[in-house]
Formats: sequence, structure tokens, C-alpha cells
Amino acid sequence: MSVVNFMTHGELTLSRKPGHGMPGELFGRQDVFETDVDVFFQKHWILVGVTADVPEPGDVSAVDIGKASILIVRDDDANIRTYRNVCRHRGARLKDAGKSTVGMLVCPYHQWTYDLDGSLKHTTHMGVDFDRSCRSLIPVKTRIVGTHIFVCLSDEAPADIDVLEETMLPRFKPYDLTHTRIAHEAEIIENGNWKLVIENNRECYHCGATHPELTASFLPEDFGFCPQGLSEESQRALDAYHARNAASIASWEQDGLLCDTVERLDPGVVTGFRTQRLVIAGNGESQTMDTKVANKKLFGDLQRRDLGDVHMWTHNSWTHVMSDHAVISYIVPLAPDKTLVRTKWLVHEDAVEGADYDLKTLTEVWVATNMQDASLVSINYRGTQDPAYAPGPFSPFTEIYLELFSQWYAARLSAHGV
Repeated sequence: MSVVNFMTHGELTLSRKPGHGMPGELFGRQDVFETDVDVFFQKHWILVGVTADVPEPGDVSAVDIGKASILIVRDDDANIRTYRNVCRHRGARLKDAGKSTVGMLVCPYHQWTYDLDGSLKHTTHMGVDFDRSCRSLIPVKTRIVGTHIFVCLSDEAPADIDVLEETMLPRFKPYDLTHTRIAHEAEIIENGNWKLVIENNRECYHCGATHPELTASFLPEDFGFCPQGLSEESQRALDAYHARNAASIASWEQDGLLCDTVERLDPGVVTGFRTQRLVIAGNGESQTMDTKVANKKLFGDLQRRDLGDVHMWTHNSWTHVMSDHAVISYIVPLAPDKTLVRTKWLVHEDAVEGADYDLKTLTEVWVATNMQDASLVSINYRGTQDPAYAPGPFSPFTEIYLELFSQWYAARLSAHGV
């Protein structure tokens, strides 16, 4: 009789050789997936939307995360509130995933009716002694950073969201991102595990061969390179890169802009993130094919176009903010082999399509990049499930952040007893 050598989730994680990829079972097993959702999407802070998702009082955005669902609501005082998408009667969903506009939140099952502040306002057939005051909608812990809506579904939300907030608010402030609107949004279901989606986003080893639109605006040295055995031409290019970076940073800092890189990615951190102001190639203005702004109406009261790319990573999102538009993506795991990627393109709230910007010019870089990444994640996932797969070594020059992510992932599982 054969004996199956079944390793637990924790044992699989610990079996990873340092400097190498994760075992394939960490990407493909259903029990691993369910634990990942519980730990990384229920107990950590995650990005679930932007303030422009609910621009007016009465606007609602319902977002599903695993078995959970939340409501993002703009109340009558224009404040953003978040609630569990669960009626306090018998648990019916108040709203299907997506956006809508309401006067009040009415349960479709028995018509229990809630104000936008979450209070239960109306019921029938509950008797004169029924106390509505203890049946308000359940609030969700929320932080708004710039335009980013972060939530934590745990009763014990990690306190170090304060560090992310304190770091990013002054970086986003010049752009006045709360006064923006969504010019375009898109969803892609990538056929791969959520960790592979994040790994793909954390390295640009693959970019030169697969992302011609994206690399038009990138300085490739920003994403790692092997410094060994450089030709004279490559050394001149590297020297030019350092000179351009130094000149751009000096110019930005003279205008009072924050440029230093902040990395909180090590295993001891709970709320991991990274931010950097990246120099844009070519004309240096925006992530477009010609590297010029796509939108003449700049964010806030900005006058200067060449402000680089304020880049932010978290464990479920990535953000690029330029002077004229922002691209914000976040992921929701759906299954071991399926991950939803939502992307939103933001512009100044007064920008007019056709007058201030052309939508194709604004979106074509990341529309193409997202489709290319979806294909890469799919082939990567299928390969990790092949019996022949054995985790290979990371590049020490271009895949540094994959090793850091792998270490952080293992540490967070361990902290939750996995």
C-alpha cells in the first residue's frame, strides 16, 4: 500500500529553499487557498476601492472578498462609510457586487430599511417592543489614504496601517486625489493564483520582452539589473541613468516633493508596502506611449507635468500616480487558479473626455500591460502545477522583491498559527 506524503500548509511554506520560488502546492491546493483568504484578505488591511467609486451621497459600491462582502457608501454628509453587506434580520445580502445609487439601503428579502449612516429605520411585523437601535449595520474598519479605501475585516486590525498612512498622505497631497473621477475601469480574471499575480507585479525581469507599451515610460535600471561584466555602452547607459535620477530628484525636492524610497517589506512587518517616486523615461511626463501627459487638466492645482510616477505597492494592490492621471489596481482571490484584477484610471474631477484627454491615449499602456500580465500569470500557474515543476532560483538582481514577499508570506502565516 502506497503512503501519500501530505504536507501541511505551514510545512509546505517552510520547505521553500531560500532564494527560490514557492512549492507548486502553495499555488494549487484548495485548503491553502482558503487559509490565504482568511489570513491575507480577512485579517490584514486590503485595498477595496477608491473614493471616486462613490462620488455622490447615496452612491454604493458592493465588494465581495471570499465569503465576505462589504458596502462602501457615501452618506448624506458626503462622508464615506463601510459596512458588512449583511442584513441584521436573517443575513440576506443587501446588494449584489457592483455599484448603485440609493436613498436608503433596503433588504430585498423582508424590506428592513437602513439609513446611509447604518441605522435601522424601518421594519414591519416586529412588534412594539422591538428595539431597532441594536440592529444597525455592522461597520468595517476603514482608512482612506489619498483616494485609496483600505479596510480590515478583523476585529483586531493591524495598528501599523498608521505607518502607511503617515508615509503616503504627504506624497499624495499635491495631487488632491479625493477630487478625482474614474475615467475608465476594467476587470480581468487572471487564470492563476493570487500570489503569482503579486509576484509577477513585483519584478520586471520579464518586462523588456513582454511589455513594449509599459517599458516606453520606464527606465529599466529602476527594476534591477546585473552589474557584472557590463560593456562600455551599458556602463555609459548606467551612468546616464544615475545622472538623470539625481537631477530629477534634486529638482523635485527643490519644489518640496518627497522622493525617498520607503520599504516596509521585511518579515517582521504586518502591513507591508513600498513607495518610490520613479523617473519617467522619454519626455518624462506620464505613462503613455509618447511619455507626455494624456490629460491637459492636471491633478489638483499642479502646474508642472514632469513629476514622475508616485508608485505604491501593498500585498493586494499597486498604484501609479502621475501629474495628469493615476492607475490603481487591486486583486481579489476567487479560487486557487483564479484572481480578479480590478483597475481604475483616475483623472481630475473637472477633466472632460474629448476636450482634456483622449481615452485611448490615457489607458492604452495599462490596458495592454494587464492583458499581457494575465497571459504570463496563466502560463506560470499551469507550469507550477506540472509534476515536473521544481522551484528555481530567483535572480539576485531583478527578483529581490519576490524573495521578500516569500519571506513575509511565511512570517504572516506563522504569526497566525499556520
